[in-house]
Amino acid sequence: QVQVVESGGGLVQPGGSLRLSCAVSGSISEIYLITWYRQAPGKQRELVATITTGGSTNYLDSVKGRFTLSRDNAKNTVYLQMNSLKPEDTAVYYCNYYGDYGADNYWGQGTQVTVSS
Repeated sequence: QVQVVESGGGLVQPGGSLRLSCAVSGSISEIYLITWYRQAPGKQRELVATITTGGSTNYLDSVKGRFTLSRDNAKNTVYLQMNSLKPEDTAVYYCNYYGDYGADNYWGQGTQVTVSS
């Protein structure tokens, strides 16, 4: 079993910054992917960013240049630094753990990000 816990959400002003954390624990594979998704009310869930154990990253086009992923493998924690936040970024953000070549796939509980003036 793998536990996935997100934290760091909250209310920020447009143009502000926020850092989300995704901590995983349990029977963690040596090689795994962490992906952030988000879902706004009435909208389909969309992929925001993903990072490999080696640190390779990929981002949704609309967040490129504003969001940055980093990974602390010793702590089994991934951070999503979000800068220049826009109201359109408002959503529940979910962290997904993908390990053992897909045999293990776990989701966190989600953390609310609200960008409003």
